[in-house]
Amino acid sequence: MTLGLTNRLNATLERWLPEQRLFLKSDANARFVRLRPLTQLGALGGVALVFGWTIIASSILVIGTVSEGSSRDQTVQAQHAFEARLAALSAERDLRATEAAAAQSRFAVALDQVSSMQSQLLASESKRRELETGIGAVQATLHNTVLALNASKGKDAAEGEQATAQLDADRMSEFSVALDILSGELKQAASDRLQAESDSAEARREAQEIALERDRIVARNDALFAEIESAVTVSTEPLDRMFRRVGMDPDALLRKVRAGYSGTGGPLEPAGYSTRGNAAITQNDAKVKEIMVSLDKINTYRIAVDKLPLAMPVKNAFRYTSPYGARWGRRHEGIDMAGPVGTAIYSTADGEVIFAGWQRGYGNLIKIRHELGTETRYGHLSKIRVKVGQKVSRGAQIGDMGNTGRSTGSHLHYEVRVEGRSVDPMSFIKAAQNVF
Repeated sequence: MTLGLTNRLNATLERWLPEQRLFLKSDANARFVRLRPLTQLGALGGVALVFGWTIIASSILVIGTVSEGSSRDQTVQAQHAFEARLAALSAERDLRATEAAAAQSRFAVALDQVSSMQSQLLASESKRRELETGIGAVQATLHNTVLALNASKGKDAAEGEQATAQLDADRMSEFSVALDILSGELKQAASDRLQAESDSAEARREAQEIALERDRIVARNDALFAEIESAVTVSTEPLDRMFRRVGMDPDALLRKVRAGYSGTGGPLEPAGYSTRGNAAITQNDAKVKEIMVSLDKINTYRIAVDKLPLAMPVKNAFRYTSPYGARWGRRHEGIDMAGPVGTAIYSTADGEVIFAGWQRGYGNLIKIRHELGTETRYGHLSKIRVKVGQKVSRGAQIGDMGNTGRSTGSHLHYEVRVEGRSVDPMSFIKAAQNVF
């Protein structure tokens, strides 16, 4: 029954795919192979399937490359926008700090004015008391004089009257002059006191306004510092996660970078200290120091990023053919990127070539030692373009893709090692997409 169905299908397809015969002829005999319509249809279907798979795979590769480039551009734009915002916040912080210092200076001047006014008030009060004492003494003298005049009346009436009249005239003239002087001094002292009280009240009002302005500046500074601290935290957390994903301890990495960038110097001058002080401004200084420490952490991370192998070793079209990890019962300590023979291979970070030659299993191999304890390896190359001891930069071409060593086809075997142990290179490649 199956044979009959096959014959009917061949007969149906005969009009579109007539039977073909492939003759195989030798010196002794000749044979031929019959290509029935079903056989031809199967062959054509297989060719169409392979062709369609090739088109789909190429489209996926192109779409992935385009989307990766777009994501990288968006990341760069976001980073530039954040840096611009951070610069604006820093400028705003400096402006607020300048305003706070100016307000503090004006507040100190107002306090000096208040102190001066208080000194004038004390002087006026002292002068008034002296005048009151003088008036009391004059009044006592006048009273004694009157008593003496009354007593002298009993001795000699005529002589007493004449002497009393003359004495009254002289004393009253002196008392009148003294009272005029004392009255003028008292009026001047009262006027000075009123003016001093008015100036003191005005100085206190200005001091209160300056204190309110200083409090507003401090409040604005607090809000600005909070925003900067939030921005710095948002910047450092992704970097912490990135370094942990690539198998590195962020704290140890920061210590290692700072050890290489620890120079200090310059002349030293005696420090000056203010006796007035201000708790709010001192607290802001502490916040500024904390922010500077966080900014130093970000800057140190960026130095580390510049020194780590976070670039792509292949920039042309390629295909991932083998991941990191177990393979065929053994450990595959890198990733494989397949492409045509001669595809350019680039260094993924600045470093020094420590090996360039043939090694069993790797074929033509290049080893590059980078800073911070990292090393990269590039195997199965068709051509080596560097030599041992040569300094290379990130993005410099170091060789060509090939099929040397234990290899089934043209590809690059790429390894990343941290402190001598292999790590998954894909963690560095994925981290690079969020950095560059």
